[in-house]
Amino acid sequence: VQLQASGGGLVQAGGSLRLSCAASGRTFTSWAMGWFRQAPGKEREFVATISWAGGSTYYADSVKGRFTISRDNAKNTVYLAMNSLKPEDTALYYCAARSRSGSGTYDRASYDLWGQGTLVTVSS
Repeated sequence: VQLQASGGGLVQAGGSLRLSCAASGRTFTSWAMGWFRQAPGKEREFVATISWAGGSTYYADSVKGRFTISRDNAKNTVYLAMNSLKPEDTALYYCAARSRSGSGTYDRASYDLWGQGTLVTVSS
């Protein structure tokens, strides 16, 4: 099973990006999915999570109202739409899966599958 994140890039403050995370090797229909990020010199932090059917989402306070997590189970893909980006959003963004649970959580230790990360750089 692999998680492949993509969509990162360089954007000016106030701009938008949409990250994608595709799961291959197995269907992820029953998995909760999450996005985390890690800025240079900082710990990896929670960004957003979505339940297996997409009916429940939860966001870090720092991104609430600006980021939207969604999923397309038919395509085995989860998305993170990021609007009104700020320089402090600059980080390596990782998608993660809870292969044994359909409930989303902010707890990093609860995720057992991780993608390789995609870099988001927001210039001021």
